[in-house]
Amino acid sequence: MPNPYLPLHEYIPDGEPRLFGDRVYIYGSHDNAGSDSFCDFKLKVWSASVDNLNDWVCHGDAFHTQADRDHPSDTDWTDGVKNALFAPDVVEKDGKYYLYAYIMDAKGCVAVSDKPEGPFKLISQYKYNIPEGRGDEFCNNGWFIDPGTLVDDDGRVYVYCGFEKSFMAELNADNMYEVIDGTYIDDIIPVEEPHRFFEACSPRKVGDVYYMIYSPNPGSRLVYATSKSPTGPFEFRGIIVDNADNYPGGNDHGSICKIKDQWYIFYHRMTNGTIMSRRACVERIEILPDGSIPQVEMTSLGFEESLNPYKITPAEIACYLTGEKPLITEKNVFERYITNIKSGTVIGYKYFDFGEDFSSKTMEFIADVKGTGCKSKITLMLDDPDLERGASLGTLEIGMNDGQYSAAVTSVTGRHAVYFVVEHCFGGWFKDMFDGRNLFELISFVFVK
Repeated sequence: MPNPYLPLHEYIPDGEPRLFGDRVYIYGSHDNAGSDSFCDFKLKVWSASVDNLNDWVCHGDAFHTQADRDHPSDTDWTDGVKNALFAPDVVEKDGKYYLYAYIMDAKGCVAVSDKPEGPFKLISQYKYNIPEGRGDEFCNNGWFIDPGTLVDDDGRVYVYCGFEKSFMAELNADNMYEVIDGTYIDDIIPVEEPHRFFEACSPRKVGDVYYMIYSPNPGSRLVYATSKSPTGPFEFRGIIVDNADNYPGGNDHGSICKIKDQWYIFYHRMTNGTIMSRRACVERIEILPDGSIPQVEMTSLGFEESLNPYKITPAEIACYLTGEKPLITEKNVFERYITNIKSGTVIGYKYFDFGEDFSSKTMEFIADVKGTGCKSKITLMLDDPDLERGASLGTLEIGMNDGQYSAAVTSVTGRHAVYFVVEHCFGGWFKDMFDGRNLFELISFVFVK
């Protein structure tokens, strides 16, 4: 599946990938289209076979802090008004699967299931003793913000949390929710340079190295630090991915996972011109022999090696979106498109494989658009959106009406990024007054040999 890799109507941010048996599971928050807030009151679980990462299965709701039409609330201390569920994690211990939940403005909790997909049954709120001289700030007053959990090879269990400052503690492995006295450590990831901790702790162990993937300040990036011990100190190592790289960015939260022989970074991207309504994305990464992870770019690929230009591409999988605030929006569960497209907007996709040589010097490019009563044009650029540096395949003129517009463009072979550089076609003395017009809305497109 390309990015976003879940069905395009599904909004799962803060994704924690976990490999259990022969399936990879994604545990995350649950956003809604066109929302003015982060998250809602339920957690959903999706999974895919390691042998087919293009077929993700929804296992339904796994946990709730508010009753809905099909489920009671799983927590009796939440009021159902503001106690949304944020950024969970799940680990396996002795054949049981433990869910670590962060509940906004309320005590967090641990739940358990016999199956990795849940549903999860409440065990307890987090339990801890406040040391003398410490106040409500200890353990975030029980919130345990963005809990990331590690079951080490020796069976010991650690939880890492925090917002604007971090902490960690060891949990009692016999019950999985009780903090062991004397194990609490403040600022496991410093807020000072170069770490700049903000939120989204996600621990992983690779060989004998402990990785902490987290969001720094500013928070559009996922970065990592490493240690030889689960209790640190952690050394800052660098950026893995930045969701604001030529795209409308916001916060980020995710982690790394090895599926068969390939490592991935799971993260999320924004829609609707806000920092809410986030969708799950993934990129291939490398972990080098020295333990470093080279930064990767955002792409439209997801789990694909390349995109097929000769299949209809939904415009919303764009990974490059610049200009005067173009945005991906959802009208309903069936219709999503790129809107607020103005003169100077650039829309990009990485990467298409156009294949080998074929006899024709040209091919057809067809775009499905909603018109806005304007005339405009798209210049198709290969590998670089700059009109002077990149190679132009040709130009598509867009009319005022809804419909499909087509143009003959230069044939190309091989694997390339493709950018659409948009300009309006208004002329005359007052042409500058049209620079801010919404020129059209892009639904999908295809190349035809």
